[in-house]
Parts: sequence; structure tokens; C-alpha cells
Amino acid sequence: MSGPAQGTGLRALAGAFANSLAGLSHALRTERAVRQEAFALALAVLLALVIGAGLWQRVALVGVVLLVLAAELLNTSIEKLADHVTPEIHPQIKIVKDLGSAAVLCALALAGLVWLAALAERLGLA
Repeated sequence: MSGPAQGTGLRALAGAFANSLAGLSHALRTERAVRQEAFALALAVLLALVIGAGLWQRVALVGVVLLVLAAELLNTSIEKLADHVTPEIHPQIKIVKDLGSAAVLCALALAGLVWLAALAERLGLA
């Protein structure tokens, strides 16, 4: 695993970006939920062009799906760290994992609300 990016400026930025891509690549290869949300993101980009009434609505439609993916990546990080700390079932670790899962649920709820509102507006229901 890589440490903090060395140097300053563009070299540090490039190193941080490479680490981010490595993490995303690993998650896409190993986590079903991340693959599902990446697919949803690709679909959201296309559907936002049809459903979104303007630029900001399209950005919001894609943005909330990106938020779901970000929450899932953080949840996956928490779960992997927890499993590394103690692979055995532990009640406190279960709570930590459940809290991460709840964060994903909140992001999904927000995404659902934004998409429903945009769809209702597009259909003239709002």
C-alpha cells in the first residue's frame, strides 16, 4: 500500500490521483456493490441527459449517484479495516459495519428522492 504522496505540487497531485485510481480499480475488481453502483453511475449519466431539465438538474442527478458510490467506497474501507483488525465476529465491529451500511442507505435515499423529484418534474407532476 502506498504512503502519502511525496513532494509538492503536480507530483503530489499525480501521486494522490494514482492512489485513488488504484483504490477504485481494486474496489471494482473485488466488490459487487461497487460494480453495481458504477453501472448505476454510467446509466445515470445517460438518463440525466433525458430526465434533467437543465444543467444543474443533470449535475444533481449524476452527483447523487456519485455520492452513493463514494459512501459505498468508504463503507468498503471500514469493513476491510474492521476485518483486518479482528476477523472474528465481534459485537462492536458489527456496530461499526452497520453504521457504514447506514451511511450508504442515507446516500441511496437522497439519490432516490432527487431522481423521483426530477422525474416528477419532467412528467409535469410537480
